[in-house]
Amino acid sequence: MTIKQKFRESLLLPFWLIAILWAIQLFQSLTGMDFGTYGVFPRESFGLRGILFSPLIHSGWPHLLSNTPPLFMLSAIVLFFYRRIAIQSFVMIYLLTGVAVWLFARDNAFHIGASGVVYGLVAFVFWNGIFRRNLKSIVLALIVVFYYGSMFMGILPNGEANISWESHLLGGLAGIFTSFWFKNMIEKDEERPAYSWEQEPESEGEYFLGRDTFEKTKEERQREQDNDWFSTGTW
Repeated sequence: MTIKQKFRESLLLPFWLIAILWAIQLFQSLTGMDFGTYGVFPRESFGLRGILFSPLIHSGWPHLLSNTPPLFMLSAIVLFFYRRIAIQSFVMIYLLTGVAVWLFARDNAFHIGASGVVYGLVAFVFWNGIFRRNLKSIVLALIVVFYYGSMFMGILPNGEANISWESHLLGGLAGIFTSFWFKNMIEKDEERPAYSWEQEPESEGEYFLGRDTFEKTKEERQREQDNDWFSTGTW
């Protein structure tokens, strides 16, 4: 597969994901319906459906517009650079974020929006640079910090009832966990080449003393000397 084909395929899934989000919001706007009750409502059985649906639902166009660029870009980055684990990682972040919000977030409101997944993707890419420690992952981590470092403040309580800082915090933790979980599933371009000197077996050279000289007892060394003296036949 060429780089061009890989790039095109990496944009396809984020494009359809964003298209679904926009279609849902457009439907809400045209019909006047509100899907907010399909969000996560912590520790209530009816709120469990939000684990699947809450990232697809937004409170309005400004909410959706704020999540669209980072969700599209970060999804494309993961799909392009971490192709081997991209789908599994996205699904894990998506579900773990919802489960964590249901377990630990405020229980007086529905939690909706894709921002938890966005924070999870940011944390995933950044912590890959720490856990994997290869050039590609470190560079991607620095890029994420440069563009999305200001999002850090979003994980702190802000006093605004309509912003789910818990989703941001718990999504970030889900991203860290996912990064750690898949840290050993490296991509082909992350494999370290085996150098020639690492493949050559250690040769047995000539040594002045035997390799086991210092492992022998004094009596064993004396016995070997006596045997050598008798075997030479010298008097």
